[in-house]
Amino acid sequence: MSEREDSLDAGSTADRATVAARAAEAGSKVAHDSFRKDIPVELKGGKTDVVTQADRDAQRTVIEVIRETYPDDPIVGEEDDERKTVPPEGPAWIIDPIDGTNNYVRGIRIFGTAVAAVVDGEPVGSAVVMPALGDTYRAGPDGVTRNGEHISVSDRDDPETCAVCPTIWWDFDERDQYAAATREIVQRFGDMRRYGCAQAALSMVAAGALDGVITNLRANPWDSVAGVHLIRTAGGTVTDIDGEPWRYDSRGLVASNGEDEVHDEVLAATRAIET
Repeated sequence: MSEREDSLDAGSTADRATVAARAAEAGSKVAHDSFRKDIPVELKGGKTDVVTQADRDAQRTVIEVIRETYPDDPIVGEEDDERKTVPPEGPAWIIDPIDGTNNYVRGIRIFGTAVAAVVDGEPVGSAVVMPALGDTYRAGPDGVTRNGEHISVSDRDDPETCAVCPTIWWDFDERDQYAAATREIVQRFGDMRRYGCAQAALSMVAAGALDGVITNLRANPWDSVAGVHLIRTAGGTVTDIDGEPWRYDSRGLVASNGEDEVHDEVLAATRAIET
C-alpha cells in the first residue's frame, strides 16, 4: 500500500474513485434535468461570470452523495459557501457542479459535472460527466475510461498535426493575452479548438481527441483537478508554466499527450503569451 493510500481516513483509493464517479453522475443528472429550460441566470462577478439554480442544486446533490460515505471530509466547491482552497494534507473532494455554465445557459451541450477525490492535495480518483453529450470519463486505479471503454492520449508527435485548446477565460483587461494565446496556437500547431469548458477540454486530451491545452493563468481547482487526473492517468503530461509538475495551486496549466516535441511546443506557446 502506498503512503497516500495509507493516509486515507476510510476506504481505499478505488472506493474514493467510485464515489467520485457516483457523485458526478448524480450531479450531472440534476444539471441535465434543467438544461434548455427557462432557468433564471444570475451574475456572480463580471459580465460573463454566471450562475444558475441548477449549479446550486447539482452541487448540493454531489455533496449529498459524497457525505453518504465520507461525512467528515472537506469539500472544495465552486458555488455557495463551500471552501475555496484545497487542504494540503489529508483527504478532500473538489467539485464543480456545472463546468461550462456559459455554454449551459446558451443551450450548448458542452458542459459537465466534475468531481475529484484528493489526498494530501493529489488526486486519487476523478470523474467528469457530460450528460448532454452522453460521455462519462472516469480515472482510478484501473486506468481511465470513457463510457466504460479504456482510453489514452493521442500518439501524435508532430506539433503541426496537433489540435490545441486555449482554456481558462481571460478577463476583459487581459484579452491581449487571449489574443496572444490564439496567435501562438495557430502559428505553431495544426489547428485550434475552444469549447468554453475546461474540464471538457482536459477530458478530450485524455481521450486523444485534443493533443494539448494551454493557459498562463492560475486555474481554480474545480476547473482543473479532475481533468488533470484524467490526462495523467491516460498517459499524458501536465505541467505549470515553468515546466514543473502541475499542482492545484500552480500558475499556468500546460497539458499534452506527453510526446516530448509536442509538450515542448505547448509549453513554449504558453510562455509566449506573456511576452
